[in-house]
Amino acid sequence: MRRVLVLALLALVLPIAAWASGIDLVNKGGTISISNAGITSKGSQLAQFNGIVAPAGHSLGSVSYSTGALLSGNIMTGATFSSVGSSFVVTGKGNFGQPKGVIFNGAFTGNVSWTLVSHNGQTLTFQLSGNISGTDFNGRLVHGTTTQTIVTVGAQLAKGIGHVTGGNTHLVVPEPGTLGLLGTGLVGIAGMVRRKLVART
Repeated sequence: MRRVLVLALLALVLPIAAWASGIDLVNKGGTISISNAGITSKGSQLAQFNGIVAPAGHSLGSVSYSTGALLSGNIMTGATFSSVGSSFVVTGKGNFGQPKGVIFNGAFTGNVSWTLVSHNGQTLTFQLSGNISGTDFNGRLVHGTTTQTIVTVGAQLAKGIGHVTGGNTHLVVPEPGTLGLLGTGLVGIAGMVRRKLVART
């Protein structure tokens, strides 16, 4: 009976551990171009990967993204962009322990929000946020969210120019892996119970 309880606990704990795993990314710098056709980033540097922080004057890689076309709203005050034709790619240099090559290759899923969060004098601060999905450096299907902070002024924004001050992206392991662990645990429990019943008869 004690073995059955241990297996039951493992069946519950392992899926929780799988949900806890993930990839945390921070990017800084770079610019965006913005128009009714969409938003495209250029030159944003990967500054952190799962606790690995790039030393001053260095980067861990690059982060680039693009959205689909404007769906609704106004670029100057807040808008919604499509995810159709979008992309989100993170590439690592492998120079400080992070993976070398493509860390994440995917796209936005669902609508992408462009929100005015601050208007201080001439300075406008926006947040670009949305859900993303794709494959990670291990070939796993992953999904997550990203929030990119963009600063600009009215005259630059009218020309479609913004500056990336920072971005936070969190990717999680998808549900099928968790269900696989749960299924393995349940099969183990079923096997133990069957052996006990056979032994009694």
